[in-house]
Amino acid sequence: MDKYLMVLLMFMVVTIGIAFVDPATGEFRLILPLFYGGIAGFAIIIIYSSYTERKERQKANAKRRARK
Repeated sequence: MDKYLMVLLMFMVVTIGIAFVDPATGEFRLILPLFYGGIAGFAIIIIYSSYTERKERQKANAKRRARK
């Protein structure tokens, strides 16, 4: 996973944590749009990183096969 994707992933984890606690008062309160937005961002980052890694692996395999 790239560095910038890892940073975005950390922000999504923090966002999910903020969704459970109201920043103004500090009391427990679930903010659903923020929570689901964090979950969706987390899933998108994981899917995108696995997609790019698979494409890189396919290119490396094709290059290795062309040498033979």
